[in-house]
Amino acid sequence: MKTTPARALTNPISGGWNWLGMWSLYTREVRRFCKIAAQTFLAPVITALLFLAIFNLAFEGDGRSAAEIPFLEFLFPGLTLMALMTSCFANASFAVMFEKIVRTIVDTLMPPLSPTELTAGYVLSSTTRGLLVGVAVGVAMTFFVPLHIHAWGFVIFHAVSAALFMSSTGLITALWAEKVDHVASINNFAILPLTFLSGTFYSIQHVPEIFQKIILLNPVFYMIDGFRYGFFGYADGSIVTGIILMIVLNTLLLLLCRHLFAIGYKIKA
Repeated sequence: MKTTPARALTNPISGGWNWLGMWSLYTREVRRFCKIAAQTFLAPVITALLFLAIFNLAFEGDGRSAAEIPFLEFLFPGLTLMALMTSCFANASFAVMFEKIVRTIVDTLMPPLSPTELTAGYVLSSTTRGLLVGVAVGVAMTFFVPLHIHAWGFVIFHAVSAALFMSSTGLITALWAEKVDHVASINNFAILPLTFLSGTFYSIQHVPEIFQKIILLNPVFYMIDGFRYGFFGYADGSIVTGIILMIVLNTLLLLLCRHLFAIGYKIKA
């Protein structure tokens, strides 16, 4: 009885990085979220402006400030980065989860794309969406809140790091999840609490010391804190610790994404 020989692994013709394949995956994902521009860009802008309006009505009349920064100005970096991060997670988790549900993930796995190239395509497209959303939200809020920039380098570094972190986390979640409810659970019970309890709306100097220590264990805190430092030159935590933590976490998460693609975790029969 004849046995069918195992199929050889397919690789790019050049034997190197498949730039065309990765670019095709990246542009496919970018075109996908651009087709629903209202949902992709307008919805986060409206949500951020609603938060801004609510906090303005609730606190601005009392002249409230945080860390001696006018409260609405203090909110600017937090709301911008929150919109960026939630968009990154939503895009990365939806992209792969949808392909798994409708069973079209095979169309992505069949081309000669390595695990590294697959990771790069999905993560970079989600990062692009998050950065575009962050810019849109930031520009919209400048009509209501003065914009101050202390150091552009810190603003860009923390925005990109936060986008990579959430994109990688969303991709890992989608690979692990078996149904949409699993993705929603991670978003509701992990991502949202980490985001809201990270100093987005307040300075941690205003909370009891025990809670300050707990917040300092939250990696999202360092992303928002460093991002805010880029605007005002003020930080509640250690900027150096945050930078090192983000580099280490992003490296580990990207390697985990690559490993999951390499072993075909829950995407290959």
